[in-house]
Amino acid sequence: MSSDTLKQKFSELKKEGLPALLTYTVGGDPSKDVSLEIFKSIAESGADIIECGLGHSANIGDGAAIQDSTYRALSNGIQTDDVFSIIKSFKDEYSQDVIIMTYQNKIMSYGEKNFIEKCVASNVSGIICVDYPWPTNMSFADECKKNNITFIQLLSPTTSEERLKLILDDSHDVCYYISQLSTTGSKLKVSSEEILNKFNLMKSIAPEKNFIIGFGITLDTIQSIKDVDAIVVGSALCKEISRSVNESQNPATNIGNMVKQLKEKLTA
Repeated sequence: MSSDTLKQKFSELKKEGLPALLTYTVGGDPSKDVSLEIFKSIAESGADIIECGLGHSANIGDGAAIQDSTYRALSNGIQTDDVFSIIKSFKDEYSQDVIIMTYQNKIMSYGEKNFIEKCVASNVSGIICVDYPWPTNMSFADECKKNNITFIQLLSPTTSEERLKLILDDSHDVCYYISQLSTTGSKLKVSSEEILNKFNLMKSIAPEKNFIIGFGITLDTIQSIKDVDAIVVGSALCKEISRSVNESQNPATNIGNMVKQLKEKLTA
């Protein structure tokens, strides 16, 4: 898998008139083995692209649901190499692209060169780094591109149109738009119209780019913004993993059922 397959997936879905469904779960939550089973269940239930969180003890962009998932994974001793191992095992059997979502400290402590090499070895297609903004990330983004990995730039409601144009001019094929000013998992406080207007603005500036919309997306809100390139659901899934663990149920089965419902909302 690579940036090429990621681009191909978006192209295929556009021909079908569908947005890509991305799912986010924390690698290693609630354990290494169960996390792999969750990935498999997600893939078999209709997700187009899998986003894997690399647990960090200071995940400042995340709300309670993802923080709980991260704490559970880290408390069970999950390390960066364990997450790469989960991804590699998944990719040995499944075709869905995997995007790693992480923080700059995790990359720096591992070593930028080593991190990219490990991504290549594990068949990772893309990287999102929450606290590594443009233009300071450009050297790392260039190294990703040389290794056929998509570095996904972040955009937000406060990104000015002038800065938006500069970022999109430098960005790879895929960008991530944070739908609202909040941590992950917060209730969606902006209207679908506002989100779609911003999406249309970004597409008018860079029609060749693919934009992922995230933050605050649930079963209740996903259908209202389906006229975009891609939508990611994360906190709702992490919350379901917590509920399943607390009630001694199978997280992989329950997550698979939720992903099926999300996919149905997008294809209805």
